[in-house]
Amino acid sequence: MTRFRAGSHKREPVWQPARRKQRQHIPRQLISWIFETPSLTRRMQQLCNGMFRVRVLCQQWQRPMFNERIMLGMRDGEYGVVRQVQLLCDQQPWIYARTVIPMRTLSGTQRRLAYLGDKPLGALLFADKSVYRGQMEVACITPGQSIHDIATRDLREKNRPVWGRRSIFYRDARPLLVSEVFLPPLSRIS
Repeated sequence: MTRFRAGSHKREPVWQPARRKQRQHIPRQLISWIFETPSLTRRMQQLCNGMFRVRVLCQQWQRPMFNERIMLGMRDGEYGVVRQVQLLCDQQPWIYARTVIPMRTLSGTQRRLAYLGDKPLGALLFADKSVYRGQMEVACITPGQSIHDIATRDLREKNRPVWGRRSIFYRDARPLLVSEVFLPPLSRIS
């Protein structure tokens, strides 16, 4: 995987491989959420007592961010489907999720990924035994970075860093990148 310098794209977070030593920097309430490997969707559904839902913020063909294109091995001008959602518990956003699906991934049965609507992607991915997850990365995402601004736009608490994780999921060697940002309301309930 190609890495880029921290200052090369200042409005993008610096993602690092998820390692045990990073736990000391992550707020205690978020550790189990960030390093949780099963479905966050399922965990939220259990905690929310039927008050879980997915709010689609945007889903469209667009050029992914530089760091996303690098991670997915996409060419500079290549477009993909970018889906941005909030995972809500009792109408409160707990997680912002951003999925990037390259065009090469959207063939055959994978085409349905472009038409999820308000269905949770996690339920689909974790139900398919042929899907596997690549290495997880984490980042402290700070105000002024584009993903921070998008993730916190509906929140009162916009001026503090948030933590995120991301990983590539593969089915038949076709990738899609899922980034999840853990929002302040979640850290109050953990």
